[in-house]
Amino acid sequence: MARAYVSIGSNINRENNIRAGVDALRRRYGPLIISRVFESESVGFQGDNFYNLVVGFDTNEPPQTIAHALHEIERACGRKRGGPRFAPRALDLDLLLYNDLVIDEPGLQIPRDDILNYAFVLQPLAEIAPRCHHPVLGKSYAELWATFDKSSNRLWPTDLKL
Repeated sequence: MARAYVSIGSNINRENNIRAGVDALRRRYGPLIISRVFESESVGFQGDNFYNLVVGFDTNEPPQTIAHALHEIERACGRKRGGPRFAPRALDLDLLLYNDLVIDEPGLQIPRDDILNYAFVLQPLAEIAPRCHHPVLGKSYAELWATFDKSSNRLWPTDLKL
């Protein structure tokens, strides 16, 4: 059985869409390890603030199947693909990690670069998987978060409970 980690974000009807995404993941994958929900400013465009978190779960599904399932959940919550990369999102679900697997193929990159580039991905991941190691860099997520330039992305915890 593999451990997968997925980032979740929304800035459109964000509380409802975050809840719907988490509920859909629970229905499909069972118990989830869930970080706190963080609020962050939009990155790469002017827009409403996002809610972001990371969840982990155990699965026998291959990563390609998980990625497809994430797209289906996004679609069910009103996400329309094909627009600009940096734009408002009803729901954004990204497969960050799948055990220590490294994949770089069209439509699927594991570990996802977002882990190293965005506080709203790395901080919640470090919260729920602090001792896990980045499969390429070999550093723990706690170490990566400790040295991350936190001035590059402002975020703060919310009171939202899932």
